[in-house]
Amino acid sequence: MRSGSTSSPLTGQTAAIRLGLRQNLAQFMLLVAVNALVGGTIGQERTVLPLLAEEVFGLDLYTSALTYILAFGLAKAATNYFAGTLSDRYGRKPVLVAGWLIALPVPLLLIFADSWGWIVAANVVLGISQGLTWSTTVMMKMDLVGPERRGLAMGLNEAAGYLGVAGTALATGYIASTHGLRPAPSSSARPSSPSASVCPC
Repeated sequence: MRSGSTSSPLTGQTAAIRLGLRQNLAQFMLLVAVNALVGGTIGQERTVLPLLAEEVFGLDLYTSALTYILAFGLAKAATNYFAGTLSDRYGRKPVLVAGWLIALPVPLLLIFADSWGWIVAANVVLGISQGLTWSTTVMMKMDLVGPERRGLAMGLNEAAGYLGVAGTALATGYIASTHGLRPAPSSSARPSSPSASVCPC
């Protein structure tokens, strides 16, 4: 230890850990942005899936909504149950990264789906991803701000997430109305439908 320094390893470690929103603002806002993107993964399909179900797969809205929402909800609920334990065991960041990696196949499943079962499978995968990413960002924010600001952390987390849902739902709705429900390279994989001409891809 250098002369003039009175800090011990313990006190130095304690001093390095500073809880609070102001003290960790940059990292906290990064997590807010991450959760907006997490919400965006849900919003990307909320506008398009009902149209895909009706126009491409010939399903009524009640059946389609029940199947994909149920698949998503059950998968997310089950993963939420284990997300905290996994984060404590392996760390917050590895669980968050794992959640993002799990979500990578979802857009491809939606684009190239040739049956409604693919859509349901995509929502199971998305539910698992959401259970890991959404829950982990909540815990990471609480870790940063400490017990006195947990309510604020939760509020900002939920606001960012659902703004992400709304923003991407609006964007995908515009894209779908302009360019079709699925991009042109996937049109050959799309099953034929009497109403497919409503939305050419």
